[in-house]
Amino acid sequence: MRWKTGRRSTNVEDRRGSRVSPRGFKLGGGTIILVLIGSLLFNQNPLELLGYLEGGAMIADTPVEKKTSSPEEDAAAEFISVILADTEDTWSQIFAASNYQYQPPKLVLYSDMVHSACGMSSAATGPFYCPGDSKVYFDLSFINELQRFGAHGDFSVAYVIAHEVAHHVQNLEGTSDKIRQIQMRSNKKDANALSVLVELQADCYAGVWAYHAHKRRNILEQGDIEEGLNAAASVGDDRMLRMAGKSVNPDAFTHGSSEQRAEWFRKGLKTGMVKSCDTFSQAGLK
Repeated sequence: MRWKTGRRSTNVEDRRGSRVSPRGFKLGGGTIILVLIGSLLFNQNPLELLGYLEGGAMIADTPVEKKTSSPEEDAAAEFISVILADTEDTWSQIFAASNYQYQPPKLVLYSDMVHSACGMSSAATGPFYCPGDSKVYFDLSFINELQRFGAHGDFSVAYVIAHEVAHHVQNLEGTSDKIRQIQMRSNKKDANALSVLVELQADCYAGVWAYHAHKRRNILEQGDIEEGLNAAASVGDDRMLRMAGKSVNPDAFTHGSSEQRAEWFRKGLKTGMVKSCDTFSQAGLK
C-alpha cells in the first residue's frame, strides 16, 4: 500500500505502556490462538475461557512492568493511524453526502489486556469495537496472529481496521441497536444468523472504504486487493471451525463463511456504495 504520505489520525489513544494482568496464567502465542478460536466457536468471553482452563481468579487493574515497543511495532502503530485517518476522511464524505456529520471513533492501542466500556478484554479477543465508548481496540500482536491465519501484507491489516470502524458506522446508523433488540427476542440459531448479517455488512463497508480511499489517494498497489480478500476469507467461521478440528455447522456461524466474507468485501470494493451493503434484505429486515 502507498500509505506513508497519508495524514496521521489524532484519534489514536496509545495505552501500550500501561497494562493489566490477570492472576493465574500468562498469555502465550499458542494460547491466544486457541482461545480466539474457542471464543468464536462458542461465542464466549475469551477471558472466561482462560480463567476456566487455568482455574485462576481474575484480577483487574494489576499493573505490570512497562513494555518497550520495537521499531517494527511503532511502524505498525503509525500505519494504523494513517488507515484510521483515511476511514475518517472517507466516512465523513459519505455521511456529508446524506447531510449527516460523521463522528469518528477513537482507536486504542494496548498490550495484552485492556479495560473498555464493554469490560476487560485480552489480546486473545482480537481487535474489537465497543459501542459503549465508541472505541476500536487493537493489540499489535494480532498482526502476527493474522499471519498465522494465512493473511499477509499491510492491506490485510487495513481491512481489519476498516472492518472494526464499520461496526462504529453501524452503531451511528442505529443498525447495531436494532439488531441487538431483535436478537434478544430470537432463539440461538436466528440470533447467530443476524450476527452473520452484521459482520458481512461490516466486511462490505470495509470494501466501500477501500474503494474511496484508492479513488482519492491511489493507495492500492498490485496484490493489495488479493491480500484483503484473503484476509476476509481467513477469518471465516468455516475455516476457524476446521482449524479447531470441529465439524462445519452453518447454524453456529456468527461471522459468515470464508466465501461470504470475501464476497461482501469484494462487493463494497467494486461498487463503493453503502446501499450495495444491504445484507439484511434477505432476512426481511430494512
